Amino acid sequence: MPSPSLENAAQFVQKKLGIGPGSVGIVLGSGLGALTGELEDPASVKYGAVPRMPTSSVPGHEGQIWRGRLGTAEVVCLQGRCHLYEGRPVADVVFGVGLLARLGCRAVLLSNAAGSLRQDLPPGRLMLITDHINLCGESPLQGPEGFVDMSHAYDAGLQLLARSAAETASLELDAGVYAGVRGPNYETPAEIRMLATLGADAVGMSTVCEVIALRALGVPVGAVSCITNFAAGIGQSELSHEEVEETAGRASPHFHELFRRWAVAISREKVAS
Repeated sequence: MPSPSLENAAQFVQKKLGIGPGSVGIVLGSGLGALTGELEDPASVKYGAVPRMPTSSVPGHEGQIWRGRLGTAEVVCLQGRCHLYEGRPVADVVFGVGLLARLGCRAVLLSNAAGSLRQDLPPGRLMLITDHINLCGESPLQGPEGFVDMSHAYDAGLQLLARSAAETASLELDAGVYAGVRGPNYETPAEIRMLATLGADAVGMSTVCEVIALRALGVPVGAVSCITNFAAGIGQSELSHEEVEETAGRASPHFHELFRRWAVAISREKVAS
């Protein structure tokens, strides 16, 4: 059953933005918030104005909810997210995606900035997430109600639509496994070797708790990482959040094109989880 705080937030946002049923939800990660500039007929509200909506202190997470159109698709965008590494409880981390579910989004597309564990996956590329490894030490689910099947966490139908959208636009779209860690420090070279041994292709500090929460709510999930750097020991440069934002900005045109086409394809299809 939805929490009273989510109900209040959803009612407030619905009144402010007039969101219709069946929209596509989009969560915009570090440095990727400029997608909202592509929206037609946009309207927005700041997180701080929404009852109980947590805000982020991290640069590149502007903290606004947007309603508008990408092509012919009605979308609701979260421009930024909260993270465990900010000291926030996991309930805050997944509040935004819970709100998208409560607003009736037919599917939710997540994005993040991530470090590459592969030499053939350089900065600037986009990686479709096919599975994840949760190393955050947290789950948004508690008790017997948390027994949620994660065998197909990332919806197969949404993945097909993403691949088709990329092919139609002649965009390179890699695919791989995302390792979610708590952060905020970047990993050591030894930790990166461990993650590669476990089968990860990219690493980041978000997304997995949101995916778990959405799966528990029965909402189909798709996700893409914008590769912003080589992880420690793979590349030679010193890692920084500024590099993450800068590389994400350079990749924005391809990211925007992919998500626009992906959202339009979803709006035309019946996506079943």
